[in-house]
Amino acid sequence: MSDIPTSIAGASPDDPSDPRRRTGGGRYAPSPTGGLHLGNLRTALLAWLFARSSGRRFLLRIEDLDAARVRPGMADQQLADLTTLGITFDGEPVVQSQRLAAYHAALVRLADRTYECFCSRREVAEAASAPQEGMARYPGTCRNLTNAERTDRRRSRRPALRLRADGATHTVHDMLHGDITAEVDDVVLRRNDGVPAYNLAVVVDDASSGIDQVVRGADLLVAAVTQAFLAELLGHRPPSYAHVPLAVNATGQRLAKRDGAVTLAELAARGLEPAAVLGLIAESLNLAAGGERVSPDALLQRFDPGRLPRWPWVVGGLRSGT
Repeated sequence: MSDIPTSIAGASPDDPSDPRRRTGGGRYAPSPTGGLHLGNLRTALLAWLFARSSGRRFLLRIEDLDAARVRPGMADQQLADLTTLGITFDGEPVVQSQRLAAYHAALVRLADRTYECFCSRREVAEAASAPQEGMARYPGTCRNLTNAERTDRRRSRRPALRLRADGATHTVHDMLHGDITAEVDDVVLRRNDGVPAYNLAVVVDDASSGIDQVVRGADLLVAAVTQAFLAELLGHRPPSYAHVPLAVNATGQRLAKRDGAVTLAELAARGLEPAAVLGLIAESLNLAAGGERVSPDALLQRFDPGRLPRWPWVVGGLRSGT
């Protein structure tokens, strides 16, 4: 089987009910670096519910630019898990590693709003004065280097390219959090190995795919301000946003593999069928009673964004040996 999903079933384009005829779109965009855990699956279900309840298409994007962390076959496994839960997609997946030309074209358009940066991640973290939501804001170390200084630094380190935001502030509206105003970060747009960076790629991809609704984890709320600003610089209308609460462990940390049986395969080994997993997720969203078996279509009939929990889901009782 290919490392990248090759097709997603859909209606004929001549069929008036074909979902590809819908206007606008939502998306789910996993990185194929590991199995999807309960928190990932919960966010995927919410993104599907938001999109389908508003008559939008729902697309899958494979965010595989960080080649060193991509695991062979994982994209197929992630799609299989999502399909098992009944989460459906329209059209073919968008694969970021196949879209490098689009990202480089965007960098050309932004040439007068970028600058070379020679800082390592560690140096940025140590120098940052105002980390936001666990992310270190760039302190501007390389923003105003002279030509001579840049030439000298290139001798020992390849530069990344950063957005020159010039201290701008920007506001986005989030369906769950209201208006969010923050200073735009000088984010990396191209890494020092020449690979386009996350913040650039997602903006370019959302615009080219007609994505006008982004539903994702609350840990990316602050990033939305910079991404919306970047979209406008490129001449695109930013999408609407809904940053949903995360799934966390008993200590309040974002759920991860170390927290025990958290993937579909691990839960199945414990005797928990996919329908039961879907019911567990739905219960955490106030969409199902405890132990109730549901389908995504049934949840769609009950879905009301205004009734969603605004707090993280504490996932307990799933660690091995409990």
